[in-house]
Amino acid sequence: MASISKVMRAIRVFEFGKPDVLKLCTDIPLPLPEENQVLIKVYACGINPVETYIRSGTYARKPTLPYTPGTDVAGVIEGLGKDVISFKKGDRVFTTSTISGGYEYSVASVDTVYHLPDQLSFKQGAAISVPYFTAYRALFHKVHGRSGEVVLVHGASGGMGIAACQIARAYGFKVFGTAGTPEGLNTKEERKETSAALFGGMEAGWLKPLIGPEYSLEKASQAHEDIIQSSGATGKMVFVI
Repeated sequence: MASISKVMRAIRVFEFGKPDVLKLCTDIPLPLPEENQVLIKVYACGINPVETYIRSGTYARKPTLPYTPGTDVAGVIEGLGKDVISFKKGDRVFTTSTISGGYEYSVASVDTVYHLPDQLSFKQGAAISVPYFTAYRALFHKVHGRSGEVVLVHGASGGMGIAACQIARAYGFKVFGTAGTPEGLNTKEERKETSAALFGGMEAGWLKPLIGPEYSLEKASQAHEDIIQSSGATGKMVFVI
């Protein structure tokens, strides 16, 4: 990917392994958005269990090394690639995927970028993608749930569990949940349906991601340890950039 003279900080993985393979680099070239892509200045990035499996090399799909983790980010549009008309510089956005990873600056395809409503913070924006899109797909596209049915959500205090509970309650399910401690998308048509339903939730006010532990990029290794080892975590873990 083409780059300009500016550099940025980013977590890089040069080999698969334990959390200590996550290296904070300060001289990564800032990427340029290509056709139908945007450059996002990242303010928050969600932390997901699947990223630990990818980092360890045990996931079915392995990225080419070295790579930068991070898929669900929230921030502000910094640059526009050719033919981008749905966004402008300064727009608040969140993503469901990235091309260049999720730290400090990120390039993403426009079909994975969404406007972030003003009533949601950047940290909440970074907590939408994996939890809410996955929970909606599980409830409606996989098990074809209907209003009035009973749903049991395991791990209801975590990011995914909270998303499932909020969606299920909003759509008329009777919801029960379990937690580890007392405190505690395919395929494009499905994605369009899911995003429309979730934006309805944002407008109605019931889609409100609960933020859990927050980490700086310097604590990336600790974050990967905590998301796997800390049972009963409350809310979505995020990096704050």
